Amino acid sequence: MTSIVASLAGTVFKILVSSGDTITPGQEVVRLESMKMEIPIESEIGGVVKEVVVKEGDFVDESAPLIILEDQ
Repeated sequence: MTSIVASLAGTVFKILVSSGDTITPGQEVVRLESMKMEIPIESEIGGVVKEVVVKEGDFVDESAPLIILEDQ
C-alpha cells in the first residue's frame, strides 16, 4: 500500500482528487493551509486513488497519510 503524506502540519484546505481517479507524478492532490499560506501536496508517483483518508477542514500532522493509492 502506497500513501501520499502531509509534508507539514496544517489544515486540509482543498482535496483535488477522488477515489478511482488516476493521478500522475507531480500532480497536485491536496492543498494544505498552514500559517495563512496554502501549500500544495503533489504526488511523487502515479497510480489510482484507492481512498482519500482526510476531509476538508481536518487538521493533519506532518507525515500523516492523506491519500492511499492502489498497489500496482
